[in-house]
Amino acid sequence: MTGSDGTHAGPSPAVREAYAYLGAVTERPTAQLWDLVQSVGPVEARDRILRGRVRSALLDQTEARRDRVDGSRLLDSAHEVGARLLVPGDPGWPEWSLEPLDRPRGRRRDSSGGVPTALRPLGLWWRGPADPVSALSRSVAVVGTRAPTAYGRSVTADLCAGVAAEGFTVISGGAFGIDAAAHRAVLGVGGTTIAVLAGGVDRLYPRGNDAMLRQVAETGAVISEQPPGTGVTRYRFLDRNRLIAALTTATVVVEAAARSGALSTAAWAAALGRPVGAVPGPVTSVASVGSHLLIRDRDAVLISRAADVVELAGDMGETAEPPRGETSTWDGLDDVTRRILEALPTTGGAAPSEVAVSAGVAPNTARAVLGRLLSTGAAVRGPGGWRRAGDGGVQMSLSVD
Repeated sequence: MTGSDGTHAGPSPAVREAYAYLGAVTERPTAQLWDLVQSVGPVEARDRILRGRVRSALLDQTEARRDRVDGSRLLDSAHEVGARLLVPGDPGWPEWSLEPLDRPRGRRRDSSGGVPTALRPLGLWWRGPADPVSALSRSVAVVGTRAPTAYGRSVTADLCAGVAAEGFTVISGGAFGIDAAAHRAVLGVGGTTIAVLAGGVDRLYPRGNDAMLRQVAETGAVISEQPPGTGVTRYRFLDRNRLIAALTTATVVVEAAARSGALSTAAWAAALGRPVGAVPGPVTSVASVGSHLLIRDRDAVLISRAADVVELAGDMGETAEPPRGETSTWDGLDDVTRRILEALPTTGGAAPSEVAVSAGVAPNTARAVLGRLLSTGAAVRGPGGWRRAGDGGVQMSLSVD
């Protein structure tokens, strides 16, 4: 749909209301529901569900809620907290991010007991000023345990502040622990952060993070596939994890136990073909067991600094400088120059022939290099012979032809 000013206005109100209904009528977005929507469109799909004129599998999935969901009322509830519903066809709809979630579609059901597989959502409830296009195009998920160590909090703060300074959006789940540390670090440096909730965007959870999540909603965004008014359950947290993985270009696990939701997010990222990174910790720390397993068994990239995250999640060719130790005046010297410099005494003096013997080079070579070392201030010639000046004083690479 095109507005009067020529800009793309997105789907009509009727279509948006239909998507609001469709996103709430089943607990999870299913293959059967998406098949119907893509076959007849969202408005007709809603009407058929309301009339019960759908195939048996979808009839079972929608029976409990089909007469209880009101799309218009859901949109009003979202509007009351400053949220909106982002749907397919909107300029900011992250199609490229979410489309891979449809890969298991042909399977219809998962292998854990017949529960319909959660696919891409039919809409995202978006509460906050962040623009979906710019916020999601350069983003990274940072997740981890709800019971982090001081080390985990410190590393999370450093990583997230660093990547936010590089223009990345940091996405996490708004929970206690690593999630909260990630959000707070970005807020502290004025960056953009997004919290993906397991319940409705009008029910900020956990309540202990209410103030933080409100700040996230005021500066970035709090989002969910669950409609307003929805509470949290364990399986909604697990479903939420797939969105964190899908909406970002890479996932980084800071601290995680051997069984944790953070590992679920990492597994989703890997399944979607997105890179996964993990921060190592003390081998004695149970909080780092999951991170170590990711590095050892699942090809996660070892993350130790913000530059590693930038390289993991950045554009192709965007690489980080390798970490370096403290610079030394000896850095970059060729082998012959280094040997002659090391052969010089630090006190007293030595003749060029003595230096040549100690360094194992020809006398002519020793004399030529000593002349160069003298010109750079790395060597001193006195009455007693040649000696080294301090630690060498070499500021550039010296070579011998």
